[in-house]
Amino acid sequence: MVPWSDVDITVSPEVGRLTLPPSRGYHNRRPWQTRIHKWLKNMSDYEKSDEEWREQLTPEQYAVLREKGTERVFTGPLNDNKATGTYRCAGCGAELFTSTDKFDSGSGWPSFTRPAEDGRVREERDTSHGMVRTEALCARCDGHLGHVFPDGPAPTNLRYCINSIALDFDEETGD
Repeated sequence: MVPWSDVDITVSPEVGRLTLPPSRGYHNRRPWQTRIHKWLKNMSDYEKSDEEWREQLTPEQYAVLREKGTERVFTGPLNDNKATGTYRCAGCGAELFTSTDKFDSGSGWPSFTRPAEDGRVREERDTSHGMVRTEALCARCDGHLGHVFPDGPAPTNLRYCINSIALDFDEETGD
């Protein structure tokens, strides 16, 4: 465990970037620094133009992930998925959720109690449609996933209500 006094990370909301102090060389990095540096290096792959996103995504995925739309209730292919595996961002492939944290909320969208790992899903205040909600976004590509509500089951008491079309599913094999 890294003591917090050793951690020197700056997050700039204006730029929307996570910056780390220069390391003293690859061999002197702590394991968490190496992981973050690799993640930041790969982030540039997901800074795409509107045209590039339109080429990559289906029109429905584009409407949800890039324009913050919502798929119709109970229509998503992953809403009733009971298979064991990993849910990834349909925009960039980042691992976002696991089937162990999925539950049937009855809302009509896939619901999860937590992201697969801290930092995979970014949260932002959403005041659209005359409501105040917490928007869930992919931390890697900034794709709109859905919203987070404080009415989920224990232990988190959170419900990540996610558009099925914003996700891809990798089923776990019995190897």
